[in-house]
Amino acid sequence: MLARWKGQILATPVTLWLLLAFAAPLAVVVLLSLHEYADPFGPLFLPPSLAQFQLVLGDGFYVGVLVETLLLGAGVTLLSAILGFPLALWLVRVPSKWRALAFMVILIPLLTNVVVRSLGVVLLLAPDGLINGVLGLLGIGPFNGMLYNHVAVAIALAQVFMPFIVLALYDVLQGTSPRVYEAATSLGASPTMAFWTVRFPLAFPGLRAGIIVVFLMATTAYVSAKLLGGGRVWTTGMLVWQEAISNLNSPTASALALLMTFASLAFAALVGWGFAKLMPWQSLKPRGPTLTLPVWAMRLLDLVAPILSRLLVACALGLLILPLILVCIQSVNNVPQGTSAAWKGFTLRWYELVFTQGGYTESFVVSVQLALAATGFALAISLPAAFALTRFRFPGISALSMFWTLPLSLPGVAIGIGMLRLLQLFYTVPTFVGLMALHVVLVIPFSISLLVASVQQLDRAQEEAAQSLGADGIRRFVLIVIPGLMPGLVASGIMAFLMSFGEVTVTSFLTNARTTTLPVRIYAEATFVLEPTVYAVSASMMLVTLLALVVMNRVFSVDRLHVR
Repeated sequence: MLARWKGQILATPVTLWLLLAFAAPLAVVVLLSLHEYADPFGPLFLPPSLAQFQLVLGDGFYVGVLVETLLLGAGVTLLSAILGFPLALWLVRVPSKWRALAFMVILIPLLTNVVVRSLGVVLLLAPDGLINGVLGLLGIGPFNGMLYNHVAVAIALAQVFMPFIVLALYDVLQGTSPRVYEAATSLGASPTMAFWTVRFPLAFPGLRAGIIVVFLMATTAYVSAKLLGGGRVWTTGMLVWQEAISNLNSPTASALALLMTFASLAFAALVGWGFAKLMPWQSLKPRGPTLTLPVWAMRLLDLVAPILSRLLVACALGLLILPLILVCIQSVNNVPQGTSAAWKGFTLRWYELVFTQGGYTESFVVSVQLALAATGFALAISLPAAFALTRFRFPGISALSMFWTLPLSLPGVAIGIGMLRLLQLFYTVPTFVGLMALHVVLVIPFSISLLVASVQQLDRAQEEAAQSLGADGIRRFVLIVIPGLMPGLVASGIMAFLMSFGEVTVTSFLTNARTTTLPVRIYAEATFVLEPTVYAVSASMMLVTLLALVVMNRVFSVDRLHVR
């Protein structure tokens, strides 16, 4: 009888956790958005009112910021797709012996916290930064207006979110048989025609997933907009944070978060509908007319495509890596203020201050404790879920697997508001526990994905042999399953630790003076007075990330993280 419900039992822990720490905060946001007025200490359940939505939609400033955020998200998505597609193609074509290294080039920026990456973009675009320095050598410029505008914010957001579209495209491109492309070329198709008629359409599923994820994330981001916008650029995420934290007006913040969520989901539905029209073969419908290019355009593209693709790959890699390199260089730059990007000489003074004065120690310890707790708990509930997905089939498993990935696609700011209010209601719950609950939610989709791949690769014959020799379930799990899963567990643990350690967007809603993580402290200092020590701390965090990825690559090749 128990064996019949084994799959449901294994799926229960992660489902209950997401209901408690993900669905419940979102439900709280919905309830708050229906409050007529703000009352930080009032009850949660009040007679519903649409006053907050009327307030937001009737205010020209709020509507303007909503529209501005959507346009900014669209621009970031377009830029990420233009740079990300050739980068994903490059990743697929990299020889296998170098693929792990190439993957690390993508993963290091992805796992570096958003504050550090935004500070690197500031150094790139600053009046005395790298771009103006290079242009100055050519006798061009300087251009002093590259910072604190929409373009700067879009570049910073593309730097942050482009890896997601690259990985989504890589997942599809590497799973496409090369024989399809070879067949097209053997029939006389030029490289441009083969790309336009074969490779590009077959990549639509990955492009669709990447576009949706990048747009949803870009429209709710606020950290990069705050640092690169300089008060001239406002996004909905910034408004939500200001209303919820500075003005203690959770109802308006919730209404803003929900309106942005609805708009983003509508965009996602539109994108899904558009790609469904472009992929009639998925629904077995007859293919409609295709967009063709004139012969002269094909010939022109055959000539310029190799150069253009290499240029785009170089731009994409430069955008991903250069900001991180600049942060490392700035950490040893003898400048009086962190806002100055000009090179003034080598010094280790900022590292000395960081490691001797101990000002960051408390925040570092909190970050490590939080990341360890979130990682341990996420692995404990993700592993049974991975077995439920791979070895059992029961009604509702597909819906559950979609529910487990929802934290990737719904805005973190909304979850932060809801959990903040829940902690206010249940004030006996420590802030650390609330933070851990949210971090577990954020890393669960990645942990399950990695562990599913590991469970699929287990050799069932070994388990059956052990069973035939009399080993019970516990002995088989300890002696056969756990050793076989160890590389995946280590890789998943390192990924979860790094993601939790660097998280700042949601964490900033819940931290207080006693429980401040290192990324949140860096963000706070970068917002008010940027000291050079921030770069030393940031460079140290990147070194930890690099070492962690090297260790992970030793036990679980990083290029297998996205192999289907």
